[in-house]
Amino acid sequence: MLTKRIIPCLDVKDGRTVKGVNFVNLRDAGDAVELGAMYAAQGADELVYLDITATVDGRSTFIDLVRRVAHTINIPFTVGGGISSIADVSALLHAGADKVSINSAAVRNPDLINELSLEFGSQCIVVAIDTRYIETANGFEHIVHTHGGRKATEIRSIPWAKEVEDRGAGEILLTSMDTDGTKNGFALELTATISGNANIPVIASGGAGNMAHFYDVFTSGKADAGLAASIFHFREIDIPDLKEYLKNKDLPIRMTR
Repeated sequence: MLTKRIIPCLDVKDGRTVKGVNFVNLRDAGDAVELGAMYAAQGADELVYLDITATVDGRSTFIDLVRRVAHTINIPFTVGGGISSIADVSALLHAGADKVSINSAAVRNPDLINELSLEFGSQCIVVAIDTRYIETANGFEHIVHTHGGRKATEIRSIPWAKEVEDRGAGEILLTSMDTDGTKNGFALELTATISGNANIPVIASGGAGNMAHFYDVFTSGKADAGLAASIFHFREIDIPDLKEYLKNKDLPIRMTR
């Protein structure tokens, strides 16, 4: 069995880490580079940096941040937010990112997934799926949302996850907007369905509130990695303690102490 990964997520606005609930009500959580360095030292397996206010004006600022992160930490990190072209990906990878995450651009132009995978290799292309369970003409369904979770599409999340894999994505970052920031646990049924249908790793995001939630998403949810933000940023759970807990539950975990 592959080692399960613990991944802190840093939502970045103007170089600072912020965190909200259900994608709103943001509050400051600290310097993005300093936090990343702390997580690397604690034994995080990877990091994800998301530029949540990505604009043309802010792109150069974020690339500078990526450079500073690359010079500071020694673990893989993924960057996302406003990425929509081969040129965007090239700039971020050259700045030191290991992987890039795309969401809205992939929904607008699914062929972009194929193009990026061919250009850079599927191992560095992550497709983020922000999903909410909403009522449609066919009843309640998990529906893909874009624009930082603000805009519903007509795309059903479970078939979309399979399509992005078929198009060359190397990994799926699955965020349940219904559980995001609630600390009531990950969306286990949805995560298990998508993980069970996928031949690529699935990162579960949204809802972690205690250590047992990670155990649940790795077992019942079949996830390859668990991603969280506020519980790490505000020291509600320390990564070494979480890893020790999971190791004692007989899960395959990379230990650093």
